[in-house]
Amino acid sequence: QVQLVESGGGLVQPGGSLRLFCTFSGPWNSFAMGWYRQAPGIQRELVATIFTGGAPTNYAERVQGRFTISRDNAKKTVYLQMNDLKPEDTAVYYCNAPYNQQSWGQGTQVTVSS
Repeated sequence: QVQLVESGGGLVQPGGSLRLFCTFSGPWNSFAMGWYRQAPGIQRELVATIFTGGAPTNYAERVQGRFTISRDNAKKTVYLQMNDLKPEDTAVYYCNAPYNQQSWGQGTQVTVSS
């Protein structure tokens, strides 16, 4: 059974950085992967995607220039480097395959607050 496990979240001050990790089981190396986030009362949104070979990558306008998605297929891990974090980035972050959606993991909480 395919499983997604997110980690790396936490509490950070505005302007700070965090790196999120998503590990996955199963034959996922051929899938494009994405990071999503969901804040309370707001629909889950896709913030970054990366294709099988590591390129191309795409970002939501609100995170463009601050977030970087990458992947290590050998480690079956997808990363999200988040810099210059803002309070509006506060959310639970999830990973999944945008074009081959699987069961959602538990997510990892990111809180940006002073």
